[in-house]
Amino acid sequence: MTTLQNKIDFAVILRVKNANPNGDPLNGNRPRTDYSNFGEMSDVSIKRKIRDRLLERWIADGKQDDGNMIFVQSDDRKADEAKNLRDRAEKALGNKLGSSETYGLACKTWFDVRAFGQLFALKSNKKAGKKKDDGSEDEGDTGVSIGIRGPVTVQSAFSVEPIDITSTQITKSVSGEGDGTKRGSDTMGMKHRVDHGVYVFYGSMNPQLAERTTFSDEDAEAIKKVLPKLFENDESSARPAGSMEVLKVIWWKHNCKPGQYSSAKVHRSLTVKPDGSFELAGLGGLAPDIIEGF
Repeated sequence: MTTLQNKIDFAVILRVKNANPNGDPLNGNRPRTDYSNFGEMSDVSIKRKIRDRLLERWIADGKQDDGNMIFVQSDDRKADEAKNLRDRAEKALGNKLGSSETYGLACKTWFDVRAFGQLFALKSNKKAGKKKDDGSEDEGDTGVSIGIRGPVTVQSAFSVEPIDITSTQITKSVSGEGDGTKRGSDTMGMKHRVDHGVYVFYGSMNPQLAERTTFSDEDAEAIKKVLPKLFENDESSARPAGSMEVLKVIWWKHNCKPGQYSSAKVHRSLTVKPDGSFELAGLGGLAPDIIEGF
C-alpha cells in the first residue's frame, strides 16, 4: 500500500433545513454564526462526522485488524470497551506507548491518526514533589508529548449567505417524583434551529505529510466515499433525519505531489449559490470529479 502520490483538494456543499448543524455551548447552544451572521460549523464537528462514518465502515467490514479502526471515538458510537483515549492507546500499544515506536504504531493502528494527526500527551507514573539538595521541590517527571501532524486538513463550513435562526421555548423536564405537581427549576428551555442554509467547507490532502504517517491513496478513497454520506446515521433532536444533506462533493486530484495549483486557488475556483447550485472556474489541466450527495 503506497502513500498518497497526488495532492488532493476537495469541497463539500451541504444544505440545512430546520436543524441546528452545530450548536455553540457557550451561547445557549444556538447555531454558530460569525459576526456577519453567516452560519458556521466548526472543523472539529465535521471531523467528528467523518470519523463516525469511517468507524461504521470499519464495523461493516467485520472489524478487521487492518489499521482502519478509529482512535477518537464518541461515547455513543464506541466500537470497543475503552474507558478513554489513554485506555484505548494502552490496550492497543501496550508498553510501546510513550516509546520511540509510538508514532509509527499509532499511524499503523488508527485511520484518523494517520489522516488528521493526534497529540499523545502522556503523564508520568512517577510522583512529583521530591526535595532537591538545595531544599527546593522538584517538579518530577512530567511525562512526554508525542505530536503527529496529519496530512488531511478540513476547514470550518460557512453558509453562503446570512442565516435566520428560529428559537422556540420548550419543556425540557417533567416531575418524576411525588404527586407530579412539583417541577424542577430547569423545566423550561430553548431550542434553536436554522430555517434554511446552504453551507460549504473545503479540505486538502498533502502527500509530503502523508509520507510520515503512511496515509495512502486507499485512505484518501475511503474519505472520498464517506463524504457524500456525512449526515447518515447522524440524526438527533437538534438534527432530525433528512434535515441535513450533502448536495455535492467536488474532488480535485492533482497530477503531482506539490500540486498544479495552490489550495487557495483551487478552492477559490468554486462559487456556491444560495440555492445550492454552483459554478467552477476553469483550471487548466485540473478537472474535478463531481459526486452527488447520498
